[in-house]
Parts: sequence; structure tokens; C-alpha cells
Amino acid sequence: MTSPASTLPEDENLGVGANLAYGLQHVLTMYGGIIAVPLIIGQAAGLSPADVGLLIAASLFAGGLATLLQTLGIPFFGCRLPLVQGVSFASVATMVAIIGNDGTGGLSVVFGAVIVSSLIGLLITPLFSRIIKFFPPLVTGIVITTIGLTLMPVTARWAMGGNSQAADFGSTANISLAAFTLVTVLLLSKLGSASLSRLSILLAIVIGTFVAMAFGMADFSQALEGPFVALPEILPLGAPQFQLAAILSMLIVIVVTMVETSADILAVGEIIETKVDSKRLGNGLRADMISSALAPLFGSFTQSAFAQNVGLVAVTGVKSRYVVATAGLILVTFGLLPVMGRLVAAVPTAVLGGAGLVLFGTVAASGIRTLAQVDYRNNMNLIIVATSIGFGMIPIAAPGFYHHFPTWFETIFHSGISSAAIMAILLNLLFNHLRAGNSDQQSVFVAASERTLRYRDIAGLNDGDFFRDGKLFDCDGKEVPIVENDEAHEDAPSPRKKRPQPVH
Repeated sequence: MTSPASTLPEDENLGVGANLAYGLQHVLTMYGGIIAVPLIIGQAAGLSPADVGLLIAASLFAGGLATLLQTLGIPFFGCRLPLVQGVSFASVATMVAIIGNDGTGGLSVVFGAVIVSSLIGLLITPLFSRIIKFFPPLVTGIVITTIGLTLMPVTARWAMGGNSQAADFGSTANISLAAFTLVTVLLLSKLGSASLSRLSILLAIVIGTFVAMAFGMADFSQALEGPFVALPEILPLGAPQFQLAAILSMLIVIVVTMVETSADILAVGEIIETKVDSKRLGNGLRADMISSALAPLFGSFTQSAFAQNVGLVAVTGVKSRYVVATAGLILVTFGLLPVMGRLVAAVPTAVLGGAGLVLFGTVAASGIRTLAQVDYRNNMNLIIVATSIGFGMIPIAAPGFYHHFPTWFETIFHSGISSAAIMAILLNLLFNHLRAGNSDQQSVFVAASERTLRYRDIAGLNDGDFFRDGKLFDCDGKEVPIVENDEAHEDAPSPRKKRPQPVH
């Protein structure tokens, strides 16, 4: 059902049952990503398993609240689009560096840096919200394509088992399980009804999990161990500490997060075919920043939109923000009910890898579809696309490419998404906005204009006429004189009578 007051695709309300099913599908898609960051940070800080569990629960709870704010919105906060929020991967390297550089403060310094840098990001949001005009389909298409391509290593690692330290990482069994899940997604999409096709990802994950259990590749024995209910605590690991160096380092991460969130907001707007203006972009960024500033109070970190869920919107065609809001409620529930989170965490990573191949590939395909709308004639758009996507692939093809650069530089360009976005924006400005100095000579990177002829230029041709060596001959091989300047010879007799003939 759709609200009569609105015809926007994102305002469609599918009902409680469909919202729960599609919302759970969103949660399963991003669950591995949202718990990975607190696991990494907790291990780097040397926390006990119980304290790592607190970080995971806090990240689920904070991500759910941030998702509700982003999708449902309040005045000035929330883009009201189907975007799932969660802990940002962009901050992992910087947070680990802060913990390693400051053994006395540890996570307290990280929390303080996240709070202050996020509030600064909130203040500079108006600047980002005004750059919407610099995101034409050329730029958004590049960014969407790069999002899909940069997520491919993630799904490959999932298909191999997820944990590179495990003995069965990359085993035939794991990859076969991922392949079975992929085939299940494709079969459900082809053979099922429209409703079944939309749930193909969720159903394939459930079927794949049962198959894994049958072969002893899934273990739910520890899912019931531990507390069933756990209310969130305020500052569970102590009060935050504020250090200037840590704040400056985290501020770079916040800028990168804002670029990525802007790209995700524009990408999902393009996918569901709804308008994203500067006001909506600003509201989305403000929700992102206020969520990041408040998350440390519960024991979580910077929040941003999850690119893999943009892919789920593209592959299922479910555009409703209420579906994603339901996913936010599920995340909040998992944060309050650790037993539910443990059940979902027991889903084999290889199963998620099979589904992820479709999800992330669909993001790239959506970007290619957007790039197909771009005009490549008599301009440099082709080289902009080529350079930007190539630049975005560098950190994916060679993760250590920027290791010897300054930390701030590596933080920005270690993300393929932000690398491609920055390059696309700069080259679009250079070639399409700052036209001074542009050559009027076509280069090999410029697609030539389509060759066209006016009807009046060929109306005088007869059947059998042909050109040879620059001269026109009739069907009998006799040369037909060609007048170079009609005006100069308009009083001269016509070399032959022109009769209208069909053009063959």
C-alpha cells in the first residue's frame, strides 16, 4: 500500500509481514560487516571476550537507532531513503593506530576523537550539501560502479570462509557452499513469483544454512550460551578522553565518511529513481554525523551507510524506506537480545559469500546502467570514467599501494570508493566546468559524433548512383557534375533533372 499523500517510491508501505521479511534480509546482508569492526577494535585494544561482546551489542544497538533516524527522519536529520546505517570500515585503520599509539588511553581516546570529529563534521555539513550539482550521472555512475567493484573482495573472502586464519579458509567445501547459495538465488529469481524473487536472497541464505548444518559446516551450539537480554549501558568502558592528535586523525576519517555517505545517498536515489537535492543530502549527512557523535556513549564508533545494502535495494527492487526502518528495529532488538545476535552470527560466512556475489555485482551493474546514459560525444567523459574507475581500483588490486605515504593520505585514498569519487569530481570540474584551455581537437579518448546526412543532401540521388574517387556516377557509369556552391550557380541550368527517388 502507498500513502495517498505521497507518490514517492521510497514511501511505499508493504505491510508488517513483508517489512519484517525484507528487513531481516537487509540485516543478514550487513550483519557480518557490522560485527567485524568491534571484533577488530576489541582485539586490538586487548579486551576480554565479555567486553568485546559489549562492543558488538553496542554497535548493533547504535546502528539500529541510526538506521531509524536515517530512514524515518526528523526535521533537519535523516534523508528518508532506504539506507542501512552501521559502523564504518573507513575508521578501522585510524582507530587501531590511535590505540597502538596511546596505550594509556586506549578506547577512551578513540571514543573522544569520534565524538569531537563527528561534531565538527556536523558543522561542515552545509558545505557538503551544496556540492550536489557536482554529482551528475557521470560522477554518480562512476561511484556506484566502484562501490560494487570494491565490495567484490569482501564477497570473495566470505565465500572462502571469512577467517583467513582458519584451517578451512578457501577450502573446496566453503566455496562449494557459496556456489550452492548463488545457484539457489538464481533459481529462486528465475522460477519463483515476484514476491518469492524479492525474497530470494533471504531464502537462499536460509536454505544454504540448512545445507551447511547437514554437512556439519554450521555450529549453533553456542548460540544459547550467555544472557538472553542485556540493556545497553552508558559509557560501558569508561569516560572518553580528548587528545588533539587523535581528533585530527579521526577528522580525516569523518571527511572520508561524508564523501562515501554522500555517494551512497546519491546512489540509492539513482537506483530507486527519486530526487535527491541538496536539502535531502544535507539531512542525510547530519543524521550520519549526529549518530556518529552519540554512538560512543553506548560503546560504538563512527556510523555510515552500508554500500552492500544499496546492492540489496537494487537486486530486489524493494524501494520502501519502511522496510529498512524495520531492519533498524531488528538491529536494536539484536542489541538488546544478544541471543538473537548469536543465532545470526552462526550463519556460515560462505553462505553470505554466495549471496554477496549477486548483491555487489548488482551495484556495479546499476552504475554501468547510469554510465550508459552519459553523453560521450565531443567531450572527455570517456577518459573521466576510465581514469576514475582505474584510480578507484588501485587500493583493491594492491592494498599496500599507499603504505609509504603519510597517514592522512593513506586514510583518504585507501578506500576505493573515496578515491574514485574524488577523482571523478575533480576531473568533471576540470573538463566539464572549467572549460578554459580545453582543446577543440578530438583525442583518441573522445567518442566521435554520429555521422548524419540531411535528406535534402541526398534527395537528388537516383537509383544506381555511386561514388568513386570522389566523383558521382549514374547507373550507366556516366559522371554527374557536382556543384560546389549552390548560390554561385543558382542561375545555371541544372546538369540533370532531379526527380524524387526513394533512398536505398
